[in-house]
Amino acid sequence: MSLINTSAFDYINVLGKAADAASKRNELIADNLANADTPNYKRKDINFEATLRKAMGASIYETTDYKIDRIRNRDLNAKVYIDQVGYSYRADGNNVDPETEAVYLAANQARYNGLTLSIDEEFKNLKAVMK
Repeated sequence: MSLINTSAFDYINVLGKAADAASKRNELIADNLANADTPNYKRKDINFEATLRKAMGASIYETTDYKIDRIRNRDLNAKVYIDQVGYSYRADGNNVDPETEAVYLAANQARYNGLTLSIDEEFKNLKAVMK
């Protein structure tokens, strides 16, 4: 059995999936901003946090380590959704608010930066253990 298949990489795998979702969210926000003036365009988003909560389960009697250990990568594939399909505050049917999207973009970029720093720290920890 190789180290790649052991639980040493469980947290790194979850962090990697979270970083992938944050990267995808940046793309979606950029698309939303690019289509802010497109009639009937509906904003798109991704919710990795809900996907992770579902994959981890709700049991209060299990440790986070146990929950992370049993997660399969395919359970962490968050799906893109169209936000508030039937809702639009504009006459042209578009529901993108550029100012709100800018806030989402800033928050998501901070999240992405934190995730990449966490991944880097996990690899540093593994490297220290292997010495």
